[in-house]
Amino acid sequence: MTKINHIIWKLLRQHISKGQLIGFAIANLIGLTIVLLAVQFYRDIRPVFNDQESFISKDYLIITRAVTGAGAMMGSNGEFSEDDINDIVHQPWCRQVGRFLNSDFAIDARLGVGSSHAMHTQFFFEAIPDEFIDIDPEEWGFSPNKPEVPVVISRDYLSLYNFGFAATQGMPRISEGQAEMLPLEFTLSGNGKRKVMPGRIVGFSNRLNTVIVPEEFMQWANGYFGTGEVQHPQRLIVEVSKPGDVKIEQYMDEHHYEVAGDKMSTSKANYFLIVISGIVIAVGIIISLLSFFVLMLSIYLLLQKNTRKLQDLLLLGYSPSEVSKPYILLVIGLNAIVLVLAIVLMLIGRMAYMGMIHAFGVGGSSVWVAILVGIIIMAAITIGNIRAIRNKVNSLWLHEK
Repeated sequence: MTKINHIIWKLLRQHISKGQLIGFAIANLIGLTIVLLAVQFYRDIRPVFNDQESFISKDYLIITRAVTGAGAMMGSNGEFSEDDINDIVHQPWCRQVGRFLNSDFAIDARLGVGSSHAMHTQFFFEAIPDEFIDIDPEEWGFSPNKPEVPVVISRDYLSLYNFGFAATQGMPRISEGQAEMLPLEFTLSGNGKRKVMPGRIVGFSNRLNTVIVPEEFMQWANGYFGTGEVQHPQRLIVEVSKPGDVKIEQYMDEHHYEVAGDKMSTSKANYFLIVISGIVIAVGIIISLLSFFVLMLSIYLLLQKNTRKLQDLLLLGYSPSEVSKPYILLVIGLNAIVLVLAIVLMLIGRMAYMGMIHAFGVGGSSVWVAILVGIIIMAAITIGNIRAIRNKVNSLWLHEK
């Protein structure tokens, strides 16, 4: 601070109310700390409600028609018509719909363990558009010129083998890496044709409880081995924009659709987490805004008490920027202290709850997003304070002119 600014500051600080400034600082500190803690807590806890692969703000539901006793006796196959699919697509919570394409031919699979084909079973394939698959295998796709079938299977299937079949039959347990190296062979037959093709497991899915092959392979195989009949999907995968929205569950109940697994319960928990976090953040922002107005009221009262002195300084030739600078520096310093303290309190609060989050096997997220939110909020409040101070001093200067 220069000598002139120091003199101006000594002249103007006489009417500063320390109690009002402390009140502003405490209110702003509480509000900002609530906001930062809510943002960080949401980021830290959200992986508990989401699979690792679906951490981004997407959620998927796999839906089927409910199987009833009467429908089963009458031979209902539970297919979705084009009207059914179009109706789902036009729902406000729906982003896109993918269709499960079933194999229309017989499949016999042989899985090698060691040097022998130890496992032999009938098999099935399904295919969906690539954008709905929750892994990104390097070798995905199919070409009849290179007849190898890449397969993505559910992790549940591997668990069933390791802890069910292998444990009771004296078979060796297999890791995911070992499973991807096992020799796999498929015998495809239908439409009077038969073909043996090599296969390979290229990944494991948490989202899809099925055996997935590339869509282009399924289209080729159904055309070559299938009956040629038009297939309507019996399962759909729906990307929703508002996980846990009560309208989704209402829609499913009204149309007698079933959602695979406990996805609706998980989505509800995630939705409530978003709502609660939003409420807490809103409360924090309201407290911060109220503290902003408290500071502005304090500054206006201070300027009002010093109106005569400010006018005298302006008449003596001091510019409005020189006269307003002490107040601006006061606001910047106070807000900077509040920001630093809020970040410290946020980190302390985070340390208190991270032990519980670690129990869920989640390591937490980076704190930089929450810190950036705090910087943006305090920058906005500081800019508002500075503009208000300058406007008030400029109005006095214009009045004197």
